[in-house]
Amino acid sequence: MTDAKPRSEKFERGLVTRREVLGAEYVDNSLRTADAFSWPLQKLTTEWCWDEIWNRPGLDRRSRSILNLGMISALNRPHELRLHLRGAVNNGLTKDEILEILLQVAVYCGMPAGLDSLRIAREVFKDMGIA
Repeated sequence: MTDAKPRSEKFERGLVTRREVLGAEYVDNSLRTADAFSWPLQKLTTEWCWDEIWNRPGLDRRSRSILNLGMISALNRPHELRLHLRGAVNNGLTKDEILEILLQVAVYCGMPAGLDSLRIAREVFKDMGIA
């Protein structure tokens, strides 16, 4: 990332949380590859999502991960689901707890959403070496 990309205190606080949840490698690559067109969204995401929301005291990270898995599954956003499945594991959720979340997704959002989310979770667990 070049110095030409402005970074506020909110950005720096959000960046710490974003790296802890999603992993530094992924986050740093997103920032490094950001160009003039995509940088504003990286800035907004880091300041708004990762500082303003994820750093609020009202819910712990584990609870926020549970919410994200349900919402992202319902919205059918497989790329984000892969990221947030890893984040959920980083935030202490177990494979069994994630299964329960995805079963609830299947009932409330429809079987295709549940099945796709479960399929993605299996891939992520395999990639992470989780049996």
